[in-house]
Amino acid sequence: MATFEKGILGGFSGKVGPIVGATWKGKDVMRSRPNKKKGGSSVKQLDQQLKFSAVVSFQSPFNDLLDVTFKGYATDITAQNSAFAYNIQNALGGKSPDYVINYEKALISRGSLPNADEPGATTSDGKIFFTWTDNSGMGKAAPTDTAVLLMYCKENSTAKYTWEGVTRSEGAAQIDVANYTGKTVQTWLAFLSADGKEAATSIYTGELFIT
Repeated sequence: MATFEKGILGGFSGKVGPIVGATWKGKDVMRSRPNKKKGGSSVKQLDQQLKFSAVVSFQSPFNDLLDVTFKGYATDITAQNSAFAYNIQNALGGKSPDYVINYEKALISRGSLPNADEPGATTSDGKIFFTWTDNSGMGKAAPTDTAVLLMYCKENSTAKYTWEGVTRSEGAAQIDVANYTGKTVQTWLAFLSADGKEAATSIYTGELFIT
């Protein structure tokens, strides 16, 4: 309902039929009501929503890790959004409506710190064993850099990860994944500097079937 402020010939605010009354820079103005959008979202919009959904579903289980491992690329945006922007541009595969994540191209960490040499991952007895060759002294790589270990399971949209307790110099680490027995998971390895200010770009260490 409109509110008349200066009589029938004066200004008003609100809606009267197809007219909207308002005040703009101290002046009473009227404009036509915008036409309601007909129909639902366009095919292009729905397609974009499917792309967004695929990447969000992938990243959501480890968003707090991304706050640490992508903060070096969070200029004017959040670290999570920086990771999202990278992965939707570089790691999205498949065709509409069946978009998928290309895990080999996806990043869970990004930065200029060197990653380790010869990274790998294997599994047995409900554990994932990560191994790498210590390359301390190569560029900014230091023996005190902390290993970032991540496992992602698409089947139940969950992840298990750590970025504490194991250093580059140790050359090996493990995470307990006994509750994922019988499931297929994806794995990545990265590193953080001891002060947490620099990150290494992650390396995909393969798909594993947990036994």
